[in-house]
Formats: sequence, C-alpha cells, structure tokens
Amino acid sequence: MNGRPASATLLANALDRSRAEERRRALRALLARPLLPARHPAFPLVRRHAEALRQWLVAETGWSLQVEGDFARLHKRVACHDDGTRPAGADYPAADPPFSRRRYCLLCLALAVLEKGEAQTALGRLGEQVVTAAAEPALLAAGIRFALDNREERRDLVAVVRHLLALGVLIRVAGDEDAFIDAAGDALYDVNRRILSALPVTVKGSSMVNLVGDPGTTAGRIAALTETFVPDTVEGRNRALRRRLTGRLLDDPVVYWDELEETERAYLTSQRAAIAARIREATGLLAEVRAEGIALVDDAGELTDCRLPSEGTDGHLALLTVTWLAERAGVLAKGETVPVRDLEEAVKGWMVRYGRFWKKAAREPGAERELCRQALERLVALRLAEATGAGIRPLPAIGRYAMGETLLPIEETLDL
Repeated sequence: MNGRPASATLLANALDRSRAEERRRALRALLARPLLPARHPAFPLVRRHAEALRQWLVAETGWSLQVEGDFARLHKRVACHDDGTRPAGADYPAADPPFSRRRYCLLCLALAVLEKGEAQTALGRLGEQVVTAAAEPALLAAGIRFALDNREERRDLVAVVRHLLALGVLIRVAGDEDAFIDAAGDALYDVNRRILSALPVTVKGSSMVNLVGDPGTTAGRIAALTETFVPDTVEGRNRALRRRLTGRLLDDPVVYWDELEETERAYLTSQRAAIAARIREATGLLAEVRAEGIALVDDAGELTDCRLPSEGTDGHLALLTVTWLAERAGVLAKGETVPVRDLEEAVKGWMVRYGRFWKKAAREPGAERELCRQALERLVALRLAEATGAGIRPLPAIGRYAMGETLLPIEETLDL
C-alpha cells in the first residue's frame, strides 16, 4: 500500500492544527503587547515560532520581529504619526490620567538620558538630568518647561518611570516612587540596556534625519526615520500597498474608505477577500465589511486597550454615550454635528438616574463636563465619533451600537 496509514495522517493533521494555533496565539500576544517580556505566558510560543512569525509579518505588514532571551519586540509602525487619540495609559495607579504631551516629552528625554547613562540610576538623579535636557532652547521655544519644583511635575516624572518599569527598561532595586512625589524619598533602578535599545521603531538611523526629507519639521524628521524604500515597479508598489493596508487593519479600530488614497482604495477593493483571509488565518480576527469601511472584530476582546462595553463608571457612561449618539446619527444630515451641550444635558440626566451606581466623583455637581469629555475621548479613540469645533460628529461605525426595536416574547395561552 502507498501513502501513510490513516492514523498517521490524522496525527499529522492534528499537529499542523496545533502549530497553527500556537502561531496564532503568539501573534495575538505580540499585537496586544509589542514589547513582550519573557514572563508572559505566550513568550515561549513566540520563541518557538519566531521564524514563521517573522516571515508572515515581513510579507504582510513589513514589520520586523526581534526575539531575545528575555523579551520579544514587534517593531510595529503606525499609519498616522500625528494621531493623538490613543495615548499611552498610566501603569499605576489606575486612576492616573493617560500620557499628556509633557509626559511624552519627559519620556523621550528620559530615554535619551538613560541611553548615555550608567547601568544604575536613581530617580532623583534621573530627574536632575531630565531637567538639564529640558532646558534646551528648542524645547523652551516649544513651550516645554520642566523644573521638578512642584508635586505635579514629580508626578509626571514618576508616571514616566513607572511606564519604563512596566516595559522592563528599568528594574527597581530599592526605594519607592510615591515617596519621591512627596519629596520624602528616592528610588534606585537597574537599567536594562538591551530593552532600551529595542524601543525605537525606525527604519533608518537617527544620523539620517538631516540627510533625508525636511529636517526642519517634526513630520519631516519622522519621515526620515520611518519611510521605507518602495521599488518603482508594479510588484513593488502592490507589495507596499498590501503591507500598509494590512498594518492599518491590524492597528486601527476602523479603516474608512473615504480616508484612503485612491490607489489604496482600489487595491483594498480588489484584494479585500484575500487580505481578510490571511489575517483571519494568522490571528483569528474576522473582517466586518460595510459600505463605509472595514473593521477587524475580536470576539475574545483581547487585542484592544480601549474596551466598549467595559465595567465601571467610565465604561457605563461610554456605553450610554455611544448609544445616545448612535440614535441621533440616524437623523443627522450629512456633515451635521451634535452640540456638546446636548450631550452634557444627557449626562446630567444619567447622573440622576444611575448616579447611585457610579463612583462618588461622578456624582459631584458640575461633573457632567468632565464625564462628557472622558466618554468622548474613548469614542474618538475607537473611531466611533469625531470631536470638531462645531460639536460631535458620529462616524459610520457607531451604527453598530444603535438600539433596535425591543421585542417582547408573546406568551401563548392554552385552552384547557
């Protein structure tokens, strides 16, 4: 007899399915956490399937994967470098606000200081070096001031340090950050230089900034570091389109047709099924295609850091807000917006109706403005709405949250 026994075929198929599932779990872990520490449960899978993951990522997205003994780094490039709707969240405490412009500046300065520093540093010493770096005339001209002379600035520095602790760049040896905020203590850290060097996501070295593009603008400097070479051939252009569109689908909550360039729209229209199939096979994400755009749906809810619905006061308020806006989106004329004041009035009503279930701060008089702002930030980050000077513009994907007509079951009566 030719061929393998049926039992061997079944075993081989089962092993293939198992390997495919392991690769899927590894890739999902990298998408959720591009800097994956060795302690993460999926890290052994990433190391085991590193070569297959690299091949898929390079072919479909152009992203590179670095796997070391104690971490894995997915060098993921975003489609838009001026998107301020998805800031890094504070790692501790949970109530601390997301990263502001100043915190991002402090993060960059801290990384520059650590790159030139020793294998160990103290929080106070790091703060002094950041203060010196922040005194550069260009930063002062941009409105960046940091003197570390008040509690708020010390809190911002501590937020940056805790972010670096979460990334594994810093390892706490002794001390307490809270004591530093109160100017009553200090903390000592080891610096993991290998993880530090893996943080930048660039295509070219920083020395190329002044040689490529327009180094006089932020956009020009970013382009000099991140733009990739595209061969001037049909195959090269199509490969670049496939990589760019696949990356956007994996990274953005929604990709709207009207935001794409004409060549991107034409390519995605013709290759949509093939791209969606490859993404589904590699990640388990399902493409939801509508007339206005495409979104990848994750039934497990693992691949987002901004959930809707979610628990807590903020989650409940965001769900109420998105439902309220979705109902109004159906009757708005094209380009029409919803006044922010109308939403604030709605929030006031919800405070009366649901306030007893919310945290205390959300029940304070006048809290509706801050609650409204927080809810809108989440919807904007999820590409469900857009905040403009004229008001709130619901985006097409918000239709997923529109409430339909409530149908109650009809009880059947039996003649006895």
